[in-house]
Amino acid sequence: MSWVWRWLFPRWLRSGRVMIGLALVLPVLVLAALAPLVAPHDPQAQDLMLTLQPVRLGSPFPLGTDVLGRCVLSRLLHGASLALWVAVMASLGAMLLGTALAYAAGYLGGWVDWVIGRAVDVWMSFPPVVLSLILMVGLGTGSTSVILAITLVDWTRFCRVMRAEVMLVARCEHVAAARLLGLSHWRTLLREVVPATIPLLVTLLALEMGIAVVVEAILSFVGMGVRPDQVAWGQMIADGRDALYQAPANLLAPVAAIIVTVAGFNLLGDGLRRTLDVRLVEGAR
Repeated sequence: MSWVWRWLFPRWLRSGRVMIGLALVLPVLVLAALAPLVAPHDPQAQDLMLTLQPVRLGSPFPLGTDVLGRCVLSRLLHGASLALWVAVMASLGAMLLGTALAYAAGYLGGWVDWVIGRAVDVWMSFPPVVLSLILMVGLGTGSTSVILAITLVDWTRFCRVMRAEVMLVARCEHVAAARLLGLSHWRTLLREVVPATIPLLVTLLALEMGIAVVVEAILSFVGMGVRPDQVAWGQMIADGRDALYQAPANLLAPVAAIIVTVAGFNLLGDGLRRTLDVRLVEGAR
């Protein structure tokens, strides 16, 4: 039955960090996907006669209401949908842009590496949050603008780290052997370099999703993220800070959601890195 165990629970799924990360992230993903079905109320529906209701089990508003009488639980669930949509799309965009430049710089070297390296240095000289705010001024509000802003800011994270990894792999003997066999640069890159860098790429992608959740919350908190007709965790924090003592759930619920989601992505990324990277696995034996 050992083969059944290995098929049901591959090595990467047997990591404690991966299991904890999945236990934190999967419920958020499921609730975000089912938000329109499980949310008890319309997140934008207002009832000024039921403002700042307390947390009470069995109530039509389990987590209470905000200053406009809107259901906190419904807004929390719909905010999860937006946060994860932004996290996934922005992380994939930053990964594709940064990794493509990293492979070019790390594998080709020379003037290509110099140009890309200087571009990364210049771009990283700006504080990420400040640069995101500047981009949002030009792009306008909305989830698409937030995704584009995060992509244009965070591609450097992938480029710098992956470039170093690609340079290390490109110096390995199997890459030199592939070149001696007459493989083109493109085939060598796809067959020998890319597979060896996948574990690090998966780790960076998971970590970037957590960062994207935080950045989206910051932009929404200062009013430069989503549109007024959208619901975001950062927007909920901004609305709930004025009623902290009357209805603390308005502030604490989105803060807790952000902490759980980011911690889950971080643990998932670290666990995948430790189980997928052959060098780390062999070093631990």
